[in-house]
Amino acid sequence: MAASRTPAQEIEVAGHQVRLTSPDRVMFPGRGFTKRDVFEYYLAAGDGIMRALRNRPTTLQRFPDGLDGETFFQKRIPARGVPPWVETATVTFPSGRTAEELCPADLAHVAWAAQMGTVVFHPWPVRAGAADQPDELRIDLDPQPGTGFGDVVHTAGVVREVLSDLGWTGWPKTSGGRGVHIYVRIKPAWSFVQVRYAAIALAREVERRSPSRITTSWWKEERGERVFLDYNQMARDRTIACAYSLRANARATVSTPVTWDELPDIEPDDFDLRTVPPRLATAGDAHAGIDDVAYDITPLLEWFERDGLGDLPYPPDHPKMPGEPKRVQPSKDRDRPREAS
Repeated sequence: MAASRTPAQEIEVAGHQVRLTSPDRVMFPGRGFTKRDVFEYYLAAGDGIMRALRNRPTTLQRFPDGLDGETFFQKRIPARGVPPWVETATVTFPSGRTAEELCPADLAHVAWAAQMGTVVFHPWPVRAGAADQPDELRIDLDPQPGTGFGDVVHTAGVVREVLSDLGWTGWPKTSGGRGVHIYVRIKPAWSFVQVRYAAIALAREVERRSPSRITTSWWKEERGERVFLDYNQMARDRTIACAYSLRANARATVSTPVTWDELPDIEPDDFDLRTVPPRLATAGDAHAGIDDVAYDITPLLEWFERDGLGDLPYPPDHPKMPGEPKRVQPSKDRDRPREAS
């Protein structure tokens, strides 16, 4: 790729000097958005994206040459060659290995990552200092073939109903695609395994209330035309693009917080690099109150025990976990009972 014709700039962000190089490099070829556009977008996202990222170990999805070039997920920040003010936090992967991940303390960290070609930010649901105790319950509504955004909105409504029965408030956002994420702040007092059990219990209750349209089936062949509640987003080292993160697609969409009232009427593609900053400037952050209350997940853990259904399969890259059922696709499970013909 040809070198940028525009000289590098030094930009002050949150009291730090951040160097922006190759600002006219095209990052989103379909719309012509440049590295400068991405950089400036994240500055405009300001308080919103910091509310999502502050003090969270974060995996960076980088596209050094734009979306048409190679991409990689950076989980380790090198010990050398980064500004001295860049903060990191130690995370432990399911394998037991550790890494020092970027841990944004201020907006300069986000700007520095954007300078490095980061398009998507994937924070862990934990904070530095308590990296093994999630403080965020993430509910991922994943539409399956044959379903549309209306089905996802219906599912979100059932999730809201269950949360209301618990006395909890959930905070919805678009995924940046066809899905919806709902976040709940929880007390950082439980392990990843326990919080995943809580996610399973919640998902099962949501499925129970609308089984023809919602599923917790891990195996795609069993999901049908239903919205999948991906409980494994609460497994260790599984991350979701954060609120106000750009997504790596041709439209440069943004995973955008919305209110419950507006959710039924939105078009997710309307939220992108150009439209979200003025929305923030005029309407503010729909997740502004997300940190006001942190909930006790004990009721969900009691539901998990009450149901007596046990665990569900982990992602394939996880080590086998105690009490986990077989990771065998049902149609290939030779020990699975067959229906009489």
